[in-house]
Amino acid sequence: MKLRQPTDFLILEALEDKGRNVATNLAEHTGKSRKNINTRLPVLEDYGLVEKIGPAERSGLYEITSMGKAALVYRDQYDEVDDFESLIEGPSAGDVEVEGDANAQAEFARGEPEDDDE
Repeated sequence: MKLRQPTDFLILEALEDKGRNVATNLAEHTGKSRKNINTRLPVLEDYGLVEKIGPAERSGLYEITSMGKAALVYRDQYDEVDDFESLIEGPSAGDVEVEGDANAQAEFARGEPEDDDE
């Protein structure tokens, strides 16, 4: 997974903050060109960070996925790890030590249930 910084993270932030959206609005929210946004959205979709949603197949309406939300949680570690994709897919997928708070936030973002220590 090769993300373009800061553009890809700005797109993810805009989708998280503003909700599902189209490239024109995302360009305005991020300060990037519409062409740039239109180029990056399919890449982010291929990575599983955003999802193209209806109602029409060609609508161009996107929303952030749980993996995209996890990417935002781990954003500060992007340049520090060799396999960012494994990091955001789950702590057991990589050999990276993360703080408990970041780990809990990423699990929440991915929609994973909390462990009950009973």
